[in-house]
Amino acid sequence: MVKKPKWVVEKEQARKASAAETVWLFGLHAVRDALMNPKREKLRLVVTLNAQDKLADAIAGADIEPEISDPRRFAAPLDPQSVHQGAALEVKPLNWGRLDEVALGAGTIPPRVLLLDRVTDPHNVGAILRSAEVFGACAVIGTLRHSAPETGALAKTASGALERQPYLRERNLADAMERLRGMGYLLLGLDGAADQSIEAALDGKRDRAVALVLGAEGPGLRQKTKDTCDALVRIDFADSFGSLNVSNAAAVALYASVRR
Repeated sequence: MVKKPKWVVEKEQARKASAAETVWLFGLHAVRDALMNPKREKLRLVVTLNAQDKLADAIAGADIEPEISDPRRFAAPLDPQSVHQGAALEVKPLNWGRLDEVALGAGTIPPRVLLLDRVTDPHNVGAILRSAEVFGACAVIGTLRHSAPETGALAKTASGALERQPYLRERNLADAMERLRGMGYLLLGLDGAADQSIEAALDGKRDRAVALVLGAEGPGLRQKTKDTCDALVRIDFADSFGSLNVSNAAAVALYASVRR
């Protein structure tokens, strides 16, 4: 009997693990938006009587039978520190499709995407998803490893944006960047020590598709990520000692890239 190559075995194991993976979303806002999302596969809904009343319309439209739970002994398997507001929903992670399809954008304005280099904090990624939705980015892209997976904490911070804003996780960030370059994207990496601002880098190029690449707070962009960018850019601050966390930097960078 011929043994399967190691990479084939690993791929099959990853596929099985992905098929078995579920996520518990919690909080009234996150649960309501997931219930109202027809693309979201819903498995189990646990609510208190009070939360059931608040979510009545969303539950009715989702075709799922809620389990009523005592708020003092909430039945969903959540972290005790989770602020669930009496509502938790077990779901399958969303599948947004292929990068080269999602990154095409709507076709009416030059597309923008955000790439995250080892940004692991779910609260930061959730906030970035909110900003991406507000400023019309067609995708937020992380990596399969060393990035924030879809979790209840991420969904709660995203305040519903996780259900509407494509969040892709690619195996290799540099490869994803090269694919975007092949689609015509200009790749701009945020680096506080860069010589030019975002506005200067986009002077005369605002009709281009733009990918903004952000690194984790502290380490910033890895060297390979920097080398793959077309240019490194900075956010100009009023004072020389200014700084922003990665979620705020993403919002400012997106605004700077879409502003006419």
